[in-house]
Order: sequence, then C-alpha cells, then structure tokens
Amino acid sequence: MKTKQMPVRIKAGPDDGLLEGEFIVYPSTFIKEPDSYGDIVAPGAFADTIAEWTASGLTMPALYGHRMDDPDFFVGGAVGADMAEDEIGWRVKGAFDLESPKGPQTYRLAKSGRLAQLSFAYDVLEEGAVQLDDGRKVNELRKLKVYEFSFVPIGANQDTSIVAIKAMAEDFASAAKAGRVLSAKNEETLRGAIESLDSTRSALKNVLSQIEAGDDQEKASGQAVTNDEEPQRAKSEESGVSPSARALAVNQYIQTL
Repeated sequence: MKTKQMPVRIKAGPDDGLLEGEFIVYPSTFIKEPDSYGDIVAPGAFADTIAEWTASGLTMPALYGHRMDDPDFFVGGAVGADMAEDEIGWRVKGAFDLESPKGPQTYRLAKSGRLAQLSFAYDVLEEGAVQLDDGRKVNELRKLKVYEFSFVPIGANQDTSIVAIKAMAEDFASAAKAGRVLSAKNEETLRGAIESLDSTRSALKNVLSQIEAGDDQEKASGQAVTNDEEPQRAKSEESGVSPSARALAVNQYIQTL
C-alpha cells in the first residue's frame, strides 16, 4: 500500500457554504506535473474505486495521518455518491465525525488553514510509462484502489504539486497575453489553483510563527542548544538544524510561492 500527499484548499463548514462539519477536498489532481516519485495520475484512475464504494453503500474513512491502528483517528468519511472525478481531479465531499475523539479538533484545524494537505492510501492496479509534451518520461497511474484519505500536517519539503500549480498559472497567463480567452472550466481551475497557493502560504506562515515563538521562548529561558549538545541533537529523529535556521528556511520557502 502506498500513499501520496499534496497541498489542497480545504473547504469546510458554514464559511464555505457547507453544513457544520462538512468538507470538500481534492486528495489528488490530474495536473500533468510529476510528483517526487515521478508519477502523474490519469483521469479515470479513481473511477473504479468510486463505483465500488458507491455500490457497497459504505463510507470511505477519513483519517488523521493515516492512523489506521487507532479508531480515535478515524475523524470522518465520505460515501461513494459524494465522490467524483472532474477536470481538476478526485473531488470528495464528506463530513467530520464531530462525536469522535479527534474529529472536532481536526475540523477546527482544517477550517483555520492549519491543516493544508491531504494524503490517500492506495494500491496501483494499472500504470504505464508516458512522455510529456516537454519530452520528460514519467509513470502514469491509470487505475488505483483507494482505501482511505487522510488530513495531514504540512510537510517541510516543497511538494511538486505546488510547482505544478504555479506552472499552470503561468501557462494561463501566457494564454491571456496572447489574446486567447480562458474557458469557464479553465478559469475555475485557475481560481482553484490560486486558492491552493493562498492556503498553503497561510499554513506555512502559521508554522513560521510557531517556530519563531519557540525561538523566543528558548532564548528567554536560557536553554539554547550548546555546541556540546550538537552530537545528541544529530541522533534525534527531528531536524538537525537550529530553530532559527528552520524559521529562515520556512520563510525562504514562503517567498517562492
């Protein structure tokens, strides 16, 4: 079983025209830009999964962080009838379980933009090599079996989906300069891309604020890391850079968006 992760614009709750606890997300898109694994997803890749979940009448689980081992992290779900493929990608309308231990908190994080990525667990049923218009050879995922989708914290590394969104926006800008009028569908896609970038930028700024707040607290408590402690830090699973360096890296990344 594999997982894929990408930044999204999560629409959730009454502020986005939905009922309390409801959300709309795109766990995957059909943008022709390979991800960090060299994959692109073809339209139709989710069609069988959607049909299977619709026929079963069961609810596909929405998890927090792919935590299949703990029922507390089953934070919501969506039925097959509320899933579809459109020109953007795999669109899911679902609802958080506001009676579950983690559902309400995940809902609040999603509404505020502090959760800005979705991921999904899947098996590949059909794939093949294709060549993009620019000559790059990539792997195209053509049929997938999806088991769940997850709300996940934003990652530290730049996701190629952001690069794809920016490239798509540049293509549309070039078309506009050339006098070609955007279709209604292309305009909707572009607006969605802008929302995704805005949401990701907002989430990164939130992360930056938390890092900077931690720096200030560390300086105030006089517990800054000394040179003697560096070997121990290097053995940690956490990043080996100092908090201030992490803040600088995040800030530089924000400037690229």
